[in-house]
Amino acid sequence: MPEREELVALLAAATKTDERGRKTLACARALAIAERQGVTAKEIGLICDESEVRIVGCQLGCFK
Repeated sequence: MPEREELVALLAAATKTDERGRKTLACARALAIAERQGVTAKEIGLICDESEVRIVGCQLGCFK
């Protein structure tokens, strides 16, 4: 399992900035990172929350 700092860096590299200046990450990309790194989607979500990264394009329609 990767160190938390490594996950933070991976997520930071994967984020984009939207037209409002908010950091965003596509749900599918977040899930792919979790799978590749062997961590839960919940762990990725917690890091996103702490880093003020919004999940977009939710496959369940939860985040818009």
